[in-house]
Amino acid sequence: MSNEEITLTAGDAEATVQPGNGGRIGGLRVGGTELLRQGERFGCFPMVPWCGRIRDGRFRDGATVHQMPLNAAPNAIHGTARDGAWSTARVTTDEAVITYDLVDPWPYSGRVTQVIALAPDALTLTMSVETYESSFPAQIGWHPWFNRVVDGAAVQLGFSAAWQEERGDDHLPTGNRLDPRPGPWDDCFGMPDGVDVTLTWPGRLELKVTSPEQWVVVYDEQEAAVCVEPQTGPPNGLNTLPRLVTPLEPLEATTTWSWRRL
Repeated sequence: MSNEEITLTAGDAEATVQPGNGGRIGGLRVGGTELLRQGERFGCFPMVPWCGRIRDGRFRDGATVHQMPLNAAPNAIHGTARDGAWSTARVTTDEAVITYDLVDPWPYSGRVTQVIALAPDALTLTMSVETYESSFPAQIGWHPWFNRVVDGAAVQLGFSAAWQEERGDDHLPTGNRLDPRPGPWDDCFGMPDGVDVTLTWPGRLELKVTSPEQWVVVYDEQEAAVCVEPQTGPPNGLNTLPRLVTPLEPLEATTTWSWRRL
């Protein structure tokens, strides 16, 4: 099937999927109100096969050191799949399945599958990375850009993290864990019981970002949008906390955004 834009509907919710633009969610409208920042770099893009920055763009797999392009010099950021065209495998009224085959500059062969499922009050994103050849380290995450202001109301962020990763001058975790600090943030937080972050646009909408994963990056330093990014490990995690994709065991992750009107 083609990689043309897909529109999913459920109740008064509508989601736009853009396989040809990095497999991203281009928009999420509830009752006609757009919740995601618009623009080809925004919406919500998949972070795979790694999340956030890799220090100096280098990661080690056994004795081999791999170099990724420094697209956020001096580091590499947010994986390769957001720069590629995905293929559409299946579409119904309220669900789309899209796939992406890992290619250069990523040094391993594998397939990424993303399922986007819309309900009247929730959007669930599920992603897997699988290989039939050599095993490799990987991460999965999502990078949504939620509009800071919706219907004239400015968002409020609410979450309770067990710790905050100390951030070095290079924006990468130092390995030290701190008590969570007040924002603004471009920071990774640990949530051992699963990611649970609430975005509230007072008098308009409450949206919860949840995931069984234990890591979330919160980024709210831009005026137009705030980002709540569940992921399978911290930034630079290919080096510090790698998750292995093997022929027997894919890497899988999921996140759900659920909302209610206020």
